[in-house]
Amino acid sequence: MKKFFFKGRFIFIPLGIAAFVSLAGLAVMGLWNALLPDILHVTTITFAQAVGIFVLCKLLFGFGRGGGRGWGGGRGWMRHKMEERFKNMTPEEREKFKQKMREHGCGPFGHRGSHPFANHNWDDVVDEPLKPTE
Repeated sequence: MKKFFFKGRFIFIPLGIAAFVSLAGLAVMGLWNALLPDILHVTTITFAQAVGIFVLCKLLFGFGRGGGRGWGGGRGWMRHKMEERFKNMTPEEREKFKQKMREHGCGPFGHRGSHPFANHNWDDVVDEPLKPTE
């Protein structure tokens, strides 16, 4: 039993988590107490409240699996899978696939894949100077 606790990483994982949460709580408490009472006129918080705020934010906003994902770039494995599938399609299959995606609102400009000005006839626009309004 002694080998299980001290030989492996079992004991270090809970200690590391506790140390990280403690440091994050201290950072939240310090930043809150330094900034928010003067800016938003709120009261100062204790260490326990700061840890609670930190844990709540982690539960609500995620546990940080990397940044910069945005709306379309997050699932790298899915993007790779779709690229492979797209490469193996014939040109007819590609056009059919693109058309289906446009019909389902997955085009580059939203629903039906059309830009609001895509079908506008710009030849009708007259180059006249703007009249000042009064």
